[in-house]
Amino acid sequence: MFYSMYAYLSNLPRLHVLGMAMVAYVVYYLIQVVKRPIIACSDGPFKQYLIRQVPTLENKYWPTFWCVESRAQTVLASLLRSKSLPRVNYRREILPLKDGGEVALDWMEEGCDERAPCILILPGLTGESQAEYIKCLVFAAQQAGMRVVVFNNRGLGGIELKTPRLYCAANCEDLCEVIQHVRRTLPAQCKLGATGISMGGLILGNYLARKSDEARSILSAAKIISVPWDVHKGSASIEKPVINSLLGRHLAGSLCRTLSNHLDIYREIYQDSDIDIQRILRCKTIKEFDELFTAKQFGYAHVNDYYSDATLHNKLDHISVPLLCLSAADDPFQPLDAIPIKAANQCTHVAIVITARGGHIGFLEGWWPSTKDQYMGRLFTEYFTKALFDEDGEFQHTANKMHERFLAKQTVALAASSSSSSSSPLLLNKKLDAGTLDHKVKLM
Repeated sequence: MFYSMYAYLSNLPRLHVLGMAMVAYVVYYLIQVVKRPIIACSDGPFKQYLIRQVPTLENKYWPTFWCVESRAQTVLASLLRSKSLPRVNYRREILPLKDGGEVALDWMEEGCDERAPCILILPGLTGESQAEYIKCLVFAAQQAGMRVVVFNNRGLGGIELKTPRLYCAANCEDLCEVIQHVRRTLPAQCKLGATGISMGGLILGNYLARKSDEARSILSAAKIISVPWDVHKGSASIEKPVINSLLGRHLAGSLCRTLSNHLDIYREIYQDSDIDIQRILRCKTIKEFDELFTAKQFGYAHVNDYYSDATLHNKLDHISVPLLCLSAADDPFQPLDAIPIKAANQCTHVAIVITARGGHIGFLEGWWPSTKDQYMGRLFTEYFTKALFDEDGEFQHTANKMHERFLAKQTVALAASSSSSSSSPLLLNKKLDAGTLDHKVKLM
């Protein structure tokens, strides 16, 4: 039978074979690729609001027909945006920090009303305000009449280090100062939102969880995109051969270049320590860099302790700011089984939108991807336009109902905790604010 089928296919004209292959691919694309996104969120006010007010969530996501593979989406999205999006003319502000360090805040306010809301954007691992995915969101916000401020981490965006400290995914001290400064700078009537992309999402998510009350008093809404929910699994995923590991090596190289730009300040500090700067500059993976440099600089005994402290999937219950998250099921930096779907389905303030395709910060769509109207930017604009302008007050009313459920859930959890153990609620709050510091060893 197989021989007969082989003989039949071998005698078919090549155009017929090509046509059959195209039909087969179209069927595959329509059945396996084009899907409506999953919304992981508890059945309550937030989910109901999103379904009513964010139309993109009700529509199927149509990835670019000829570019559906996750790594291809990741790389092509970066290339297309970098080639087509112009440089943004920001207004730069240098913010001195309490420990003597400095960060750069890049503002985009052209064409915005004085009462326009503001969105604070946190870039990824080595990203800064001119990164292509940041510009995508900046232009989307500008078209919607919202002002934007991009928070460049220490040592990035062309800023020299004033102290021997860079940044890490588990530390949100700098973000606390930035958010408080931005809130003081804006007019009182302007609402403030925040978005974190990739590692920026980890920093923002940790801030929302550890500083829950403070965040709720300042931020009206938040969003994170392509965040590595479980850093352990994300690190393992990015080291898989062959293409994933190539992406990982590229990012590790960017980390090494960032460090090499500030060698003068580190040579003097670490010349008599166990930190070998030249060895660090030869790192080939992100985990190797974090093990030799990041974990030690921020006082962790081991890189796994750092990753456990940075991870987000077990902290969702502590978030009290409405948080919309966008993740792709095929993200090469984060496997599907690491996305905390079950936790989100029980959480009052977190909704995770999971598309079947999209890669890492990709989310290209259409026959030829447009850089002006992309899935990632459209969802970003729809959510923040409704949440921050909130002309009819519906979002604020929804947020109040969400907080009532949040407090009720906390009360039940504390009652159950006190009845089953002698642990004090104060100890629980202290653990949260400290950010799980059990494994830390102070080295600096």
